[in-house]
Amino acid sequence: MKSSKILFFFLLTVALATILSAKHLPLPRTGRFLADKPRVQSTCDQFPTVCRSKGSSGPDCCNKQCVDVMTDRDNCGKCGKKCGYSEMCCDGGCVKPSVDEKHCGRCNHRCNKGSSCVYGLCSYA
Repeated sequence: MKSSKILFFFLLTVALATILSAKHLPLPRTGRFLADKPRVQSTCDQFPTVCRSKGSSGPDCCNKQCVDVMTDRDNCGKCGKKCGYSEMCCDGGCVKPSVDEKHCGRCNHRCNKGSSCVYGLCSYA
């Protein structure tokens, strides 16, 4: 009699643990007719204002993608203008941050007077 009570409480504990752990498992998505249909994508070439919405990757539209032409290496200053291998886009222009006095190491990081930009650092040598 005592062993059957212990077995009963053990099985009850295992069942309860299984139910509680199953609560965190994702449920299968069946029977959602509207969710299974592909959504129509709004591209910026059709709707240019989509780039100015919150969460957009940039305010400008280039090749059906929202970009920021002030910082995008593939569209620097205007659509399709690519910066070179060692260049980056700062304020809409391609610069070499390893030697540029106005953009030393990063955009808009100006070296002090009398110092030079070498390897992206002001007054390295």
